[in-house]
Amino acid sequence: MLGADFVKGHGLGNDYIVVDGERFGIPLTPERVRLLCHRNLGLGSDGVLEVTKRVDGFFARIWNPDGSEAERSGNGLRIAAKFLSDHGYTIESTFVIVTAAGPVTTEVYRRAGRVYAVRLEMGRASIDRAIRSLAIERRRLDVTVVSVGNPHCVIFGEPLTRERLFAIGPLVERHAQFPQRINVQIAAAESRASARALVWERGAGHTLASGTSACAVATACFDRGLVDGKVTVLMEGGQLEVEVGSDLSLIMTGPAEEVYVGTLSPDLRQRLLEMQ
Repeated sequence: MLGADFVKGHGLGNDYIVVDGERFGIPLTPERVRLLCHRNLGLGSDGVLEVTKRVDGFFARIWNPDGSEAERSGNGLRIAAKFLSDHGYTIESTFVIVTAAGPVTTEVYRRAGRVYAVRLEMGRASIDRAIRSLAIERRRLDVTVVSVGNPHCVIFGEPLTRERLFAIGPLVERHAQFPQRINVQIAAAESRASARALVWERGAGHTLASGTSACAVATACFDRGLVDGKVTVLMEGGQLEVEVGSDLSLIMTGPAEEVYVGTLSPDLRQRLLEMQ
């Protein structure tokens, strides 16, 4: 079990703070999460994973840095699986983590006693056939809207540049078509076995990588006939391997790395306790 207050980990540069929800000692709230994730005033991260052990397994509550919650996170789940394995919560190589979107079967791969990669059975994707284009900036974007437990809008035919992502990412995230907001990717297939994507996450903004985004991009490219069933999705932080079944079932495999184990300072702890 974790003896410190938290662990900082990342999957392809998409970084999360991980806490044991029963041992952390401070109930998490949106305001407290925003401070913890603040890169100048807090620990700094793309989110917080609040992991708890249950009689029937494990549950991961996934917080975005703006204090909202995510139904699922592929990178977050790989980080959570590594946390549970490396810190002695389970000795099994295969186990289930439940999220707000349902259970995910995880399989960890170890080297020298530590987890270096995780395979996730992400369930079946679904595609919203009613939305094929989106009006933004007096033009229409070519899109595929995908759910992989959380919602994604994959955009095709746009330059894969940060400049373009920063211009349209926030507009698409908060578009009236998506009242609960949506994750956004600019994507393109590069071959029958690879695709490239830039990521704008709901509640977080630009991130270097996203596991569910990689699944959404692979699904959208597969549905358009651009790729085969095994796809390497390349993002700024690195690459993930995604398998897409004929029924749009998804398996994702990729790395997870622990950056450090930490203890809150008395000052930060006091600030958190003073918040609601």
